[in-house]
Amino acid sequence: MKIAVVGTGYVGLVTGTCFAETGNQVTCVDIDERKVQKLINGIIPIYEPGLDVLFNRNTAEGRLKFTTSLAEGIEGAEVIFLALPTPPGEDGSADLKYILKVAGDLGQLLKDYAVIVDKSTVPVGTAEKVHDYISLGAQVEFDVVSNPEFLREGVAIDDFMKPDRVVIGTKSERAKAVMNKLYAPLVRQGNPVIFMDERSAEMTKYAANAFLAVKISFMNEIANLCEKAGANVDDIRRGIGTDSRIGKRFLFAGIGYGGSCFPKDVQALAKTAQEYAYDFQILKSVMDVNAKQKTKLLPVINQHFNGDLKGKTIAVWGLAFKPYTDDIREAPALENIEALLAAGAKVTAYDPEAMDNVKNVLGNRITYAHTSYAALDDADALVIMTEWPMFRTPEFSKMNLLLKNKVIFDGRNLYELEQMKEMGYTYYSVGRETVTQAVEQPA
Repeated sequence: MKIAVVGTGYVGLVTGTCFAETGNQVTCVDIDERKVQKLINGIIPIYEPGLDVLFNRNTAEGRLKFTTSLAEGIEGAEVIFLALPTPPGEDGSADLKYILKVAGDLGQLLKDYAVIVDKSTVPVGTAEKVHDYISLGAQVEFDVVSNPEFLREGVAIDDFMKPDRVVIGTKSERAKAVMNKLYAPLVRQGNPVIFMDERSAEMTKYAANAFLAVKISFMNEIANLCEKAGANVDDIRRGIGTDSRIGKRFLFAGIGYGGSCFPKDVQALAKTAQEYAYDFQILKSVMDVNAKQKTKLLPVINQHFNGDLKGKTIAVWGLAFKPYTDDIREAPALENIEALLAAGAKVTAYDPEAMDNVKNVLGNRITYAHTSYAALDDADALVIMTEWPMFRTPEFSKMNLLLKNKVIFDGRNLYELEQMKEMGYTYYSVGRETVTQAVEQPA
C-alpha cells in the first residue's frame, strides 16, 4: 500500500518506519525543512532503540521517503496518517490547530478516495472536526478514522510491530477493509484489531493512559504512607502485583511520571470531563499527587544538609523522564535541578542520551559529565532521577573513592536496603526505611 504520514515527531517517525518495514511505500511529510533534510541525509532526530536499523534499511531500499510538500507526500496514498503535535493549551485542553490546518489543506488536495487517520492523541469529537474541515474543499469521497497509538518510549518498535491490540474507530465498512489490510501483517499471532466508533476510540487512548497514571500515583501514595507507618513499599508491590486483577506493571513507587503522554493526556481528559460538566475527581487527585511527588526528595535533601545547600555539589544520574529515551518533557529531573540551583547548589549531571536536550534548556548552568562516574567526582551526594540499567549495578568501590560523602537520594528505588547498610551509605529512597551511616565521612 502507499501511505503518507504527516508529522515526523516521535509517533510519526516510528509509524512511518514500521509501516515501511512491512513492505509499504511510505512518505513522511513535515514543514520543518531542516528536519526533513536531516532525515533525507539519514540523521534521526530522536533516540529510540532499534529505530535506526529499520530506518536505514527502509530508506536504503526506497520504501521510506521524506518531503516538505503535502501535495507530493499524499500523491496516490490510500491511507494518510495525521501524526501532528497536540500540545496542551493554557486551560489544559489539547490544541488542535496543527491537525485542523492540515485537514483543511487535505480537502484541497485529495484526488482519490483515501482514509485519513488520526494517529495523534486527540479529544473526543476530533474525527468529526477533521471530517468537517476536509469536507470544506474535498471533491472526492474520504473517511476519517481514529487509530490511537499505544507506544511506550524505549520499546516503541516492539510495541508497533507486535501490538497488544489495534484500536480503530470508524463506522465505514470501506475504511475498515483498508485498515484491516494495513494491519494484517502486525497481528498474525492473533492479537485483536478492535473496531469501534470514532469517539470511543478517541476516549480509549485517554482512558488507557489515565488508568496507568492512576496506578502510578496510587503506589506513590502507598509509598508515602509506608514511610509514616514503617512498611516497605517494595514488599507491598510484590504482594499485590501477583494478583491477576491488579497485575505487576506500573506499580513501582518513585518520584512520579513525566514524558509527553501521561501528563498531557490526564490533563486533557480532565478538561474533556469539565466540558461535559462531569467532576472527574480521581484525575484531579492523580495530577495533584504527581505534581507533589516529583519534588518529594527536595525537602529530604534540604534536611540532610541542615537547610544549607550553598556551595554543595550534587551529582545527578538521569535526566530523561524514563530510560531508553532522550525525551525530557515533564522529566522530574529538570524541576529538581532548578530547585537545587535556586538553593545555591552546584549540579553535575549525567544521562546516556538526554544531555544534549537538557543543554538546550539549562545551557551551562550545570556541568555535564562524560560518564556516570565523572559526575560523582568530589560530589557531596548523588541523586538518582532515572532508572537507566547502568545505574542499577555500578562499581560501588569506584563510587566510594569519588564521592565526598557516601550519600544517595534514590528517586527510583534502585538499590536494596541491606546492600546500602553493608556498604555504609546514607541512603534515602521512596516508601522504604532510611539507611543512615554510623559515622558520616567528613565533608
